[in-house]
Amino acid sequence: MRKFFVLLTREVRSYFYSPVAYIVLVFFLFVCGVQFYTQLSFMNGQAVSYSVQEAFFNSVFFWFAFVLIFPLITMRLFAEEFKLGTIESLMTAPVRDWQVVLAKFFGALVFYVVLWIPTLLYFAIFQVITKQPAASSAGAYLGSYLMMLLLGMFYVSIGCLASVLTKNQIVAAIISFCVITVHFFSGLLSFIMREISSATRQLLGYFSAIEQMGTLSRGEIDTRPMVLYISMTIVMLVLTHQAFQSRKWRL
Repeated sequence: MRKFFVLLTREVRSYFYSPVAYIVLVFFLFVCGVQFYTQLSFMNGQAVSYSVQEAFFNSVFFWFAFVLIFPLITMRLFAEEFKLGTIESLMTAPVRDWQVVLAKFFGALVFYVVLWIPTLLYFAIFQVITKQPAASSAGAYLGSYLMMLLLGMFYVSIGCLASVLTKNQIVAAIISFCVITVHFFSGLLSFIMREISSATRQLLGYFSAIEQMGTLSRGEIDTRPMVLYISMTIVMLVLTHQAFQSRKWRL
């Protein structure tokens, strides 16, 4: 485990030494800030049936920006190592392939979590100024951020797989963006296709991130998204490990 934590520290440190990380951080917080202000402006003076926290996490504008950050976070993970040749020195170290894969995955996930920490201030500031709760319950906060973590795990794992398949960071970003976009918008088919059976609509709803967020952001903790995204994350990481081993032996 010590070797794994050394690799993990290396990955996390590399993010904060990169200017791209700060660009992503500023972009993400700017978009979230604009989204929060826009939702408050819309809700101001109107009787609505949802909370500020629900409005923040269930906006289409928010989801578009959300999908964009993962290719930027993950595109360099393996692609840069293969391009610069530093992967060879890494592989001569006494570390296992799964340690490298997991260190890169968790390094990207740690940075992703760091992106979300400042958003807690939005709700805290709102409550201090208005003396009104931004959410209906503590469970609503827990459900929303749990959903963000589950989706983040899955999308980061997709980015890891895309990055290990190529030496080009731009190609890796395009691959991950396309796969993530297809997954995300496949969940919208139940809203677009009206002439489908209730069973099909239920199945599509099971894969719909928007429907899952709608449920969890109300504080209704559902174990199905947990099982779904944790399982798919494991599958993506296994595929990444296999692809990494395959490419390593071709070097």
